Amino acid sequence: MRVAFFADSLVSCWNHGDAHFLRGVIAELQARDHDVVVHEPRSSWSRANLVHDHGEAPLAQFRDAFPGMDVQLYDYESVEPEELIEGCDLVIVHEWTQPWLVGELGRLRRRGGRFRLLFHDTSHRMATAPHEMERYDLAEYDGVLAHGEVIASLHADRGRRAWIWHEAADTRVFTPLPVVEKRGDLVWVGNWGDGERTHELHEFLLRPARRLRLRGSVFGVCYPPQAVRAVAKSGLTYRGWVANNRVPEIFAEHRVTVHVPRRPYSELLPGIPTIRPFEALACGIPLVSAPWSDTEGLFTPGLDYLLARNEREMRKHLRLLLNDDAAARELTTHGLETIRDRHTCAHRVDELLAVCAKLGVRELST
Repeated sequence: MRVAFFADSLVSCWNHGDAHFLRGVIAELQARDHDVVVHEPRSSWSRANLVHDHGEAPLAQFRDAFPGMDVQLYDYESVEPEELIEGCDLVIVHEWTQPWLVGELGRLRRRGGRFRLLFHDTSHRMATAPHEMERYDLAEYDGVLAHGEVIASLHADRGRRAWIWHEAADTRVFTPLPVVEKRGDLVWVGNWGDGERTHELHEFLLRPARRLRLRGSVFGVCYPPQAVRAVAKSGLTYRGWVANNRVPEIFAEHRVTVHVPRRPYSELLPGIPTIRPFEALACGIPLVSAPWSDTEGLFTPGLDYLLARNEREMRKHLRLLLNDDAAARELTTHGLETIRDRHTCAHRVDELLAVCAKLGVRELST
């Protein structure tokens, strides 16, 4: 197939977890001889913040790390959508695309476009800010790829065809690195969270680290000064933004990690863990999670990861995994097997191609 993605950014992963998953999906599509192009706005929020903080070097590093990915920049003021999708069999439009462009691609479909058109919804706004999502005209779209059952159901309630398309690990990048020397106990890779998990980060990350006197690192962006001070008080070291393709090495340098979901996911969107647990388990690092409800049966708590319902349980689980090598090894082995059996980007491409078959997308012979 000839596939076009419209994304906020593929190049930048600055506070932009969707880039992680899309990179893995695109790499897998290319490995199966599909022709893929990604269109992203030159002025995207994630890209602009990355360049502001770190200059142009990370953009060149992306090209070195993912040399085969065709990323085309466009300007909202002058973009000609019809030219961008010429010859495409499938067009996938991410929900951070400007609403007017989402609608214009739908109108091109209505005016006789022979491509199939899917909307990729990976945020919690359908549940937390439905008025914002009403700005998107999806009437001419063939359906929605939703990153969890709750989001798919909300679209279905509005008369749209929707498929569950969970995130997954790009196992070309996220894999165990057993020869890397351990440098710390605990690592957290994640952004502060715009107030959506401030209390939870204190309860499940910072206070346990301080009380257990752990050494380790915190990576991420959008940390206000009081957050940086809180990290320092915990005994961990705040290290700022890191390119996502470097995270496997960072995981390998530490003995355990935690997952702290944002409040909308833990309270309103059960079944959606977001991307980090997939990546951590794929790297074979023991994982302890703050509360979230795995209503869709993606993993098995107690076998793939440990679930802490409060700070006391978090300290208990961290102490176990840091002091019992056999328990840590058993947990990581099971978690890694679950990823490889069910949750790689190859699995998600299989699911995408099954959707394409239902929609009658023409696959070109090779």
